[in-house]
Amino acid sequence: MAKSRSVQAALYTALFAATVIVSSSLPIGQSALGKMAAKLAVGTMANFTLLAEPKPAPRVSFRDAKGGKRGLEEFRGKVVLINFWATWCGPCRREMADLDELQDRLGGDRFEILAISSDRKGMPAVRQFYEENKIRHLAAYNNKSAKAQRTFRAFGLPTSVLVDRQGREIGRLVGPAEWASDEAVALLKHFIDGRG
Repeated sequence: MAKSRSVQAALYTALFAATVIVSSSLPIGQSALGKMAAKLAVGTMANFTLLAEPKPAPRVSFRDAKGGKRGLEEFRGKVVLINFWATWCGPCRREMADLDELQDRLGGDRFEILAISSDRKGMPAVRQFYEENKIRHLAAYNNKSAKAQRTFRAFGLPTSVLVDRQGREIGRLVGPAEWASDEAVALLKHFIDGRG
């Protein structure tokens, strides 16, 4: 089991490295969205890639902490940061405290973080991680089949996808990030405040 987990972690690390190389060579969009927000994709957010134009986010479902089926469409009207992660993913584990802090700072009627775990052990693994790491502000979600992750073409973990109020993807960041940093807050507030 441990060997299988280390092989899986190595595979995701290789996929992450390849995705970063490819995504870093993609041009930032030059739409009004790209021009206004590109200046904010700096510092700790330098790997954040804006789309040239927003595109409809795919329909995905996942389970909440009580086992209920949830869908992305339920969050329409909010800017949503979807974070695909897993408890066995080292870089994912390291950024969860920052995501928890970010949810506490910006979360509410206009913004929400959906941290969707792809742990095959399901919600018990997520709950244990949240308890051990004192994650208090992020709601727990799980999609143990990883179908939601694949549907979003998030092939490396962690991957964070930013979705606007209309349910359109506007950009993503592949790999870990300092989500509690001033640069992350400034980038997200740009969209939360309706300037992008």
